[in-house]
Amino acid sequence: MSNLPLVGIILALVTVVLHLRFVRATRLPRRAAIGADVVLVIAGALALIGFGSGSVFDPAWSRWPAFAGWTWMAVVLYLLLGTIVLGVVTLGVRLVHIGRTGDSTSMRLRANRIGSAVVVVASVATVAYGLVEAAHPRVTRTTIALDRLPAGFAGTSVALVSDLHAGPSRGVGFVREVVDRINSLRPDMVVLGGDLVDGTVEHVGGDLTPLRDLSAPLGVFAVSGNHEFYADDGGRWLDLWETLGVTVLRNERTTVTRDGAQIDVAGINDATAPRPYEPDLAAALAGRDPNRFVLLLAHQPLQAREASAADVDMQVSGHTHAGQIWPLRYLVPLQQPTVEGLDTIGDTTIYTTRGAGAWGPPVRVGAPPEISMLGLTPA
Repeated sequence: MSNLPLVGIILALVTVVLHLRFVRATRLPRRAAIGADVVLVIAGALALIGFGSGSVFDPAWSRWPAFAGWTWMAVVLYLLLGTIVLGVVTLGVRLVHIGRTGDSTSMRLRANRIGSAVVVVASVATVAYGLVEAAHPRVTRTTIALDRLPAGFAGTSVALVSDLHAGPSRGVGFVREVVDRINSLRPDMVVLGGDLVDGTVEHVGGDLTPLRDLSAPLGVFAVSGNHEFYADDGGRWLDLWETLGVTVLRNERTTVTRDGAQIDVAGINDATAPRPYEPDLAAALAGRDPNRFVLLLAHQPLQAREASAADVDMQVSGHTHAGQIWPLRYLVPLQQPTVEGLDTIGDTTIYTTRGAGAWGPPVRVGAPPEISMLGLTPA
């Protein structure tokens, strides 16, 4: 990761801000202040390891420090949000005392100490809950009625899994858990919606070996996400997936047959994929029978806008994590037309999964991880 020094500078600045807010402003006793600063420095160093794990650092040794460091970043998020609230409170105390006789310093110090303690406890407790919530994906079931779906595909079950983010803080054990859970559901088709990894093929490739055991009578299909292109050549990742028995759709389509009926399954690269991997929906749909139902795999929900213009019947996506950590959910609509679950964009039905893993902090608050079981039926 070439920008790791920049990340280190930012983490150092964050550490200084937290020191000023929770150590200096509360006037902690000397021993407590030293202890708090030691914790801040160690946590910042672990976070730096987290940012480099899977790309610069080998997860063989860095995964546990990365897990702790990324968890700290979730705590930092809530500490910074709490800092804003504390700032408003102390400003209110100042305003109340304007024009009054007497010094408000002691009252503001008391508000700072009590407020800081509440923020720290609430932040740690929230992240602890988020660690538990993120640990094991749950199975969700959704029945989707589709206008042009052939009768032969009535009752078809599709297991949709996206955003494993194997590498920095979770490895082969987590991937194995997801694969075993999918196989136990006995789906007719498995769809991997991208962002399966964070890191290089060299450091993280082995974590995906359980994917070789995925099995479904109609096939196991995948498309790239944006993270496949961050630390390595995304094409290398897609090549690796194919060695694991996964059918990777790189701006391509294939025809699937069930009970004498046929549908097209198409897939396009991620919306932000660099050259020469740009998404090309026209190429994926070229030459198809326009009367045939088409299921499109595309990592980002925003790609459904183009899909609707191309008369795509249904799209499955991931990417959003449903915000992953509250209140980030409320920022997702700034980029994506839908956040999670079943929706329509234009004339295209879309299902957006919350994803099975977590990017960065192995934490989810208000957005539990999922393996999405979709039951397709003719409308």
